[in-house]
Amino acid sequence: MFAFRQAAKGKRGQPNVAAFEYRLEDNLLELQRELRAQTYQPGAYTSFYIHEPKRRLISAAPFRDRVVHHALCNVIEPLFERSFIDDSYANRVGKGTHRALDRCQEFARRYRYVLQCDLKQFFPSIDHAILREILARTIADVQVLWLVDQILASGVGVLSDEYAMVWFPGDDLFAFNRPRGLPIGNLTSQFWANCYLSPFDHFVQRELRCPAYLRYVDDFLLFADDKRALWQSKRALVARLARFRLTIHAGAAQARPVTHGIPFLGFCVFPERRRLKRRQGIAYARRLRALVRQYRAHGIPLAQVTASVQGWVNHARYGNTRGLRAVLLGWTSLQTCPTRATKGAQR
Repeated sequence: MFAFRQAAKGKRGQPNVAAFEYRLEDNLLELQRELRAQTYQPGAYTSFYIHEPKRRLISAAPFRDRVVHHALCNVIEPLFERSFIDDSYANRVGKGTHRALDRCQEFARRYRYVLQCDLKQFFPSIDHAILREILARTIADVQVLWLVDQILASGVGVLSDEYAMVWFPGDDLFAFNRPRGLPIGNLTSQFWANCYLSPFDHFVQRELRCPAYLRYVDDFLLFADDKRALWQSKRALVARLARFRLTIHAGAAQARPVTHGIPFLGFCVFPERRRLKRRQGIAYARRLRALVRQYRAHGIPLAQVTASVQGWVNHARYGNTRGLRAVLLGWTSLQTCPTRATKGAQR
């Protein structure tokens, strides 16, 4: 029941969720029987593209499978959480983008240089055999591992068109057919991404002895006062990532002064200030104009526009964006009826 509530949170009005809830007890008992008898089979994914901040293929599992994903993560997450480093911020309780930004700025004030890296095709590249081995080191229950295998197998081929083959030393022709890829949109994918990179996190901290390191999904930052040390670290981390069949955007990974600004999580972070990335402001201005047009055509209620504005402001306020917010919200108030909510969002 708890897993159902988690999966249904904020989605109770969706038809597939309502249909599951209509026969809630029967559906949950059926899932329980299937999991105990190991006859459970995940359903087909529904895939679509999103284009912000970049083009990505999102693959959504059927709702009953999402209930199973929540139940599984509730069981295994505590086992892994204690092994994660403190400075891994994605998809963890008490972490998130804003804490990652705070930590990034803290490091930028303490160190002179930063090496910023991001992984190529991260979710499409995740190797199932390597991930399975990492998970099996911590999960001892064979029934839980069986469920892990079912979910992994259900995602094979979902991201095949998103993956450009990369060959690693020792590969033969069979490497082309290695099962790989985690569907973006699964709760399990988000959690397993942290599990997959956790050994790499410990490598950077313990073996490279990087004085300051943080990661958010596939973006990670190394800080130091010695620029040469960061270049040496880059060569070592590229070699270590090859063990996980992962590669970085090598050309973009340059050690540079923190005073030049660090583009991270939609902001450009400087030691003493943060600026919202220009494309983030432009993208939201376009989205806001579209919402206002829908409102003026009586397609959506004003409350929906207000909720969107409040959500964006709650994110943008973590940077030095008072002027930008005033311009956008002032324009919105001219196009709609000013409300207490939109006025309050400017503070």
